[in-house]
Amino acid sequence: MNTNNFLPLNIRRLQQRAHVETPDTVYWERLAKPEQLKEHNTIDYVDFSPSEPDNFVVTCSVRVQIYNLVTKLVVKNLSRFQKTAYGATFRQDGRLLAAGDEEGHVKLFDTTNRSILRLFKGHTAPVHRTFFTADKQQLASFGDDKTVRMWDVANEKVVQTYEDSHTDYIRAGAMHPQAGYMFVSGGYDGKINLYDTRQETAVVRTLNHGAPVESMLFLPNGGIFVSAGGTQVRVWDMISGCRLLTMMSQHHKTVTCLRLGSDGRRLFSGGLDRHVKIYDVSTYKTVHTLNYPNAVVSLAVSSGDQAVIAGMVDGLISIRRMMVESKPSHLKKIRADRARKQQQKKMAAEPDVPAQPVDHVIKDKIKGTGLKTYDVHLRQFSHKKALDDVMQPQKMEKQPELVVAVIIDLLHRRSLDKALIGRPEPVLIQFIDFLCTHLSESRFMRPLMNASSTLLDVFERQLVACSPQLIKALKRLAAAVQAEIQLTAELMQLKGAMDMLIGISMDGDDVPRKPPAYVKEVKAPRMLPSKAADRYTVFVD
Repeated sequence: MNTNNFLPLNIRRLQQRAHVETPDTVYWERLAKPEQLKEHNTIDYVDFSPSEPDNFVVTCSVRVQIYNLVTKLVVKNLSRFQKTAYGATFRQDGRLLAAGDEEGHVKLFDTTNRSILRLFKGHTAPVHRTFFTADKQQLASFGDDKTVRMWDVANEKVVQTYEDSHTDYIRAGAMHPQAGYMFVSGGYDGKINLYDTRQETAVVRTLNHGAPVESMLFLPNGGIFVSAGGTQVRVWDMISGCRLLTMMSQHHKTVTCLRLGSDGRRLFSGGLDRHVKIYDVSTYKTVHTLNYPNAVVSLAVSSGDQAVIAGMVDGLISIRRMMVESKPSHLKKIRADRARKQQQKKMAAEPDVPAQPVDHVIKDKIKGTGLKTYDVHLRQFSHKKALDDVMQPQKMEKQPELVVAVIIDLLHRRSLDKALIGRPEPVLIQFIDFLCTHLSESRFMRPLMNASSTLLDVFERQLVACSPQLIKALKRLAAAVQAEIQLTAELMQLKGAMDMLIGISMDGDDVPRKPPAYVKEVKAPRMLPSKAADRYTVFVD
């Protein structure tokens, strides 16, 4: 036997996998490769149309453009802005669109044409965000003049002005999804204000985010709202007195935008670190990460997760559409593509093999100078010495994966029992204690269970009396195995209960139903442009 070809023991197979496949990773990896559009300035805001899901609006520089998701072409170009436009947002029915600008104006557009329906004047500084109330009758605007204004859409008049609530720019806000009289605002002073228009004191509660607030949103039920600023995303429970529920710090640069996906079950956060994090709203744990080539400043998610659009600081718009086919065969294709890429990387790392057939390939001899002591013992079939080398107290405490690697190799050679026969009791007790300590680790469980079975076979063969210390060690091993069996049974019961609850909740989902045939849908009268909107003119230099 040529001992020069002996390879060192591979320990890396005991490390935990960096990529763990979960239902969320499989689901979000169905997003196709990004399709890109290019604008000439930063993409300030992106929003999907509720009435036409294939249309989305992009706010960039002095233009507000409505794109078609399928064709990637501009459907409408709303260029009625003298200076930079900000935060174009659709109304809940998709018929109207509102946007602020650098002049301090708020403009209301009809999505069926390019004319301005309303022109709201009152802010003395740029207006970065505008949102419609839940009843669709009013519009809230958040400006750099440190004020929040409520506008009546029909009468083109300001309903209420909230001053002195912030001491710096107000760049974020969100409207309650059900109660039209409640909303929140976030400023660069790090404060979050909760408003109730029914109260005499408009600001009901003031919270501290701890950093300039960049984005805010409510969850669909309206009881919880989320704020983003700095490197943190904070979740607040409005029902229990605006208590801080949790704080997520998954970004290492400023978080710029928030969005909801999967019908409110997933939360998206984009940041200047070029990442978009996806959280599970039930646990607020990160379930997936999307990477982008530049800093993400705006984000939009279509209904049903059919597309995820990210606007970047360099004017790049990344569109990632969800693959329509969701059959198991398609998921197998995704896994096959991933395996093919890993195989290509592995082949690229290996030395080239001659393509033409040869009679004999001479391989370089691998010298044994780089082998560890236990490798040398394994090469010489000194199994007891190899086990003794790794069972030193320092290695067993700080390098348990090394001990398990030798145990696995001895199990493959079917010689672990030979390495344990004839051992003094202190060594056997030390081995048993190692099994008890690391048996609960998922990466070590299977080989250590096999090692425990082999150890019991050794005691059956010896047929000698055991000391009380050894019997106590065996009892500890039995207790550790029994604890793992009990934990597995409890987890299986919990999984069954959760599956039942999830199944019941999915069966009870609300299904949209059409109204009866005898009920006629009454369409709201079409809104006509106001005099101020008619007189508004854009001057071109």
